[in-house]
Amino acid sequence: MARIIVVMGVAGSGKTTVGIALAQRLGIVFEDGDALHPAANVEKMAGGEPLTDADREPWLQRIEAWRDQRLAAGDSAVLACSGLRRAYRERLTEGRPVHLAFLRVSREVAEQRLRRRTGHFFRAGMLDSQFAALEEPAPDEHVRIIDATQPVDAMVEQLSDL
Repeated sequence: MARIIVVMGVAGSGKTTVGIALAQRLGIVFEDGDALHPAANVEKMAGGEPLTDADREPWLQRIEAWRDQRLAAGDSAVLACSGLRRAYRERLTEGRPVHLAFLRVSREVAEQRLRRRTGHFFRAGMLDSQFAALEEPAPDEHVRIIDATQPVDAMVEQLSDL
């Protein structure tokens, strides 16, 4: 049965790296949620301005459309998506075979990673806005929580049964 595995976390948690490795391990498609942002969102973030919930709405709609297309085609996939708020996670799952994994990382580790990253529109200076928006998953959400300071292979191993 087709399913979507969403690898979530703040910028710098390793969503893309882990998501790509997990998709390769499972032999399924990977999509980076950043690629689904409207151009206006990318421009805003590239300019150092954090997104608001209103800014994220068209992005969430694109993610939902992508998810529904994959599932309708019977294709499983891994999606890297921040999923910062519970309401976003509820929208992503809403009665569909979507499994969530949260990569937990400290602000310090995320910042170190972002400062080393090149060629991406998200800057380390916006990290505080991500942690401010973050609502860590509650036990009733059934989210697999992973320590994002582990080696990628260890994280993939912990997620490969989703």
